[in-house]
Amino acid sequence: MPLDELLRGIWRWRWPVLLATVLTLAPGAALILAWPRHYVAQAMVAPAETSGVATSTLMAPGPLLQGGLLDNRPSGNFGIYLDALRAPEAAAMLARDTGLLASLTEWRGAGPMGALRRLLGWRIEADLDDAGVWLDGRFAATQGIATTTVTLTLEHREREAALDMLRRLHALAEAKVRTDLLGQARQRIAAIEARLAVERDLYQRGALYELLTAQQRVALVVSADEAVAVRMVSAPMVEIRPSLPNRPLLLVLLAVAAPLASLLGAACLLLLRGPGRPWPQPYEVPAGMRRLGAEAD
Repeated sequence: MPLDELLRGIWRWRWPVLLATVLTLAPGAALILAWPRHYVAQAMVAPAETSGVATSTLMAPGPLLQGGLLDNRPSGNFGIYLDALRAPEAAAMLARDTGLLASLTEWRGAGPMGALRRLLGWRIEADLDDAGVWLDGRFAATQGIATTTVTLTLEHREREAALDMLRRLHALAEAKVRTDLLGQARQRIAAIEARLAVERDLYQRGALYELLTAQQRVALVVSADEAVAVRMVSAPMVEIRPSLPNRPLLLVLLAVAAPLASLLGAACLLLLRGPGRPWPQPYEVPAGMRRLGAEAD
């Protein structure tokens, strides 16, 4: 079909296209405005190994060499910290120490979907699996492009709850790393002391005393150091006004997409009709119908 004929056909049906645009914009805008908004709590952290006074540096028995114990990648203790933030233990902690399950149950039972669940007999009360799914969808850890920092964000409908949950997640992950390191050091200390109690060789005892000193240093540093896995670059904070979803942006995108979709639909109908076939005018009675009416008269 020639382009000019296609454009004339679209112009001929400009009012149906406008009606389709309005019918698309109205429910879309209502859905955007009615969608629940979320507050975003945010914190910025960095690996503790990026500092010259890091825990691993103090644990080292000798001087730190270039490229030795310092590690600015999301690995080691920092990698364990990031994984602990999304672990099932984190979801279980939120379900146990916060009102997450009660909030999820309330949200699932509200609105038209809640009525549909009750009508069909579906489960409404939230459990640990729902808490894990919620944490996977509402929590994010984004690494900086040119830096070693990682931004932690958590979304929640309630402002205080968002900030409280992010603080609890950070404390849980930091405690996980600290507990693992301290438990490992104490286990090694106990094993070395047990070996020293039965060892009589002086050379072996000297080596065992060096190992014992190193593990005692580890236990002392882990117990005394405040930051083992991460350094807190920016403390957890939450915004004053909810920002998700971004309603202005979504409304602008809808205002652009709805007319384009209506025009595309009209163009597809014209192309499906094929070239050379006249486009009927609105409210025009076909000739066959006019003849039938005349014969009936």
